[in-house]
Amino acid sequence: MNPRNTTTGAVLEQMVLPALRHGGYRYQQQVNIGQRLGGGTHFIDVLAEDAGGKRFLISLKWQQVRGTAEQKVPFEVMCLTEAVLSSGGEYHKAYLVLGGDGWTLRDFYLSGGLEKYLRHADLVKIVPLETFVSLANQGKL
Repeated sequence: MNPRNTTTGAVLEQMVLPALRHGGYRYQQQVNIGQRLGGGTHFIDVLAEDAGGKRFLISLKWQQVRGTAEQKVPFEVMCLTEAVLSSGGEYHKAYLVLGGDGWTLRDFYLSGGLEKYLRHADLVKIVPLETFVSLANQGKL
């Protein structure tokens, strides 16, 4: 596989969608949720909704080899936070799912390393793929 192959995100989607279905969530893929900070359209990988009507933004990041995806994580968290804050309650929470084993900052992100720099860190949960699949599968987002 080409180390810069960007289709790995689609593979990651196919890993989480069955867990969402099993957990009772309805979902849409590649949803336009408005504008990103600084401009540009913000497409979310998955928009999930539970039986009670709570909607969750899900951003999937795959890092197979060392690269720039992990440098984009803080900005993605900022954009997701803004999307939740500005939604007027339409979105309950956001998840940033980290997949792959090419992350050098994985432990920093997963241990809450960004939280002290972010005012609304509680609105976006950064989780590894395995944790997200477990939460989704059990209907516990």
